[in-house]
Amino acid sequence: MTRDQRVVATGAICGVLTMLAAVSALYWLWPTPAGLGGMAERIGYALQGLVFAALPLLAMVVSVGNSRALGEAIDPTLGKESRAIDIDRRALINTVEQFALLSAGLLALAPNLSAGEMRIVPAAVTVFVVARAAFWIGYRIHPLYRAAGMSATAYLNVGLIGWAIWRIAM
Repeated sequence: MTRDQRVVATGAICGVLTMLAAVSALYWLWPTPAGLGGMAERIGYALQGLVFAALPLLAMVVSVGNSRALGEAIDPTLGKESRAIDIDRRALINTVEQFALLSAGLLALAPNLSAGEMRIVPAAVTVFVVARAAFWIGYRIHPLYRAAGMSATAYLNVGLIGWAIWRIAM
């Protein structure tokens, strides 16, 4: 294994372990939300959570847009993007992908959970936002350092989608 592969593997393992601990802690510490007896209320609750999960995405869109507008990359077809814009654009694209998976997982889960189990929404959203920030900051420091945030969000989404499929199949 190369040094770079060890850096990425260490970051990925740390990201997954931190995600598991944080989701578990937040799930058990978060109070049970009131008024989520019906399917529509649970889906609405998940949709409200997704607004907060969209904040890193919004920040990245603003960052890329402002960087382009205020620099030589105002015309993206000319290939004058700085390294920072390229990293921010790549982080943005991956965040769109991860947000789509988070949305699918939470919206598929919501109809199949009890009100108490809906604590997964704020737990998952909080971890998603923090992990996306870690991904972006790590990427900005050095592309290898994006691994913790990437693995945290990717495996969070694997867990949510797996749980949703399991609940649908039951």
